[in-house]
Amino acid sequence: MASRALFLCSLQVAFVILFGFAEAQLQLNFYSKTCPNVEDIVRKEMSEILSIAPSLAGPILRMHFHDCFVRGCDGSVLIDSTKNNTAEKDAPPNQTLRGFNALERIKRKLEKACPDTVSCADLLAIAARDAVLLSKGPTWPVWLGRRDGRISIAKETKQLPPPTANFTQLTQMFGAKRLSIKDLVVLSAGHTIGTSHCQSFSDRLYNFTGKVNLNDIDPLLDTQYISRLRTRCTLTDNTTLVEMDPGSFKTFDTSYYKLVAKGRGLLHSDASLLANSFTKDYVFKHANGLQSEFFQDFAASMINMGNVEVLTGNQGEIRKKCYVVN
Repeated sequence: MASRALFLCSLQVAFVILFGFAEAQLQLNFYSKTCPNVEDIVRKEMSEILSIAPSLAGPILRMHFHDCFVRGCDGSVLIDSTKNNTAEKDAPPNQTLRGFNALERIKRKLEKACPDTVSCADLLAIAARDAVLLSKGPTWPVWLGRRDGRISIAKETKQLPPPTANFTQLTQMFGAKRLSIKDLVVLSAGHTIGTSHCQSFSDRLYNFTGKVNLNDIDPLLDTQYISRLRTRCTLTDNTTLVEMDPGSFKTFDTSYYKLVAKGRGLLHSDASLLANSFTKDYVFKHANGLQSEFFQDFAASMINMGNVEVLTGNQGEIRKKCYVVN
């Protein structure tokens, strides 16, 4: 317990050094007077949800990532489309997101306990942390006080790193959000509890350069793994889900790095981590263990990401329902 407390304290200090209170305007005790049980409520609901549907842990973590990369961590990914606007959730990169109903369930609990108080953006940040923790991963202090955005535009999802991205594209997209190369290689390991649709990587199996023959494969992908994936996916399959960390996709651990090191990273973006000396060294280092160090790194990078372009103070609003603006 003492070591965990010291670790959490060090994360708090690092956050203040990196961002400063004036800029971030987020606080650990933001709801101490207005909704002191907010984290307990979210944790209880997430525990019940994942006990029924453990495969939702990865999607909820992914949803937080997709939210923060478009207009910052403002809950805009949760807003429904209207007849006059196609929202983020209906853009191609987000059409495979899952977990919206689970978050609405938690929001209803929060509204009952603390009406008009807890933002959907904060709810998503806490739920993502708990999804990792309840999957036997690390925990971290979630700084709170985000406000909800009122705008959600499908075309703005072009800011999301696509599964086809190479290393240069990834570093540019992460850099645009003030996230480092280390954040990139660390946060990529969130795929350890994820699944992916065949359409996100099937070109690596069948039609890599457009030759349309069975030998036209991605040379960076392990051939035995290709054979296994072909039993699950056809070139035109857009519905089948494949584990990104086979055999361990419900447990948050370092096995993702073991797969990437063997040429078995499922997506182009996973394989691209071997294209840079720093990220390659990180992959191989953690493929051989050092889980405690990785857990500390992941916690720190999640805090970094959770601070991206947040709305605070009088900006935005506190949505009563996460899928519609007030």
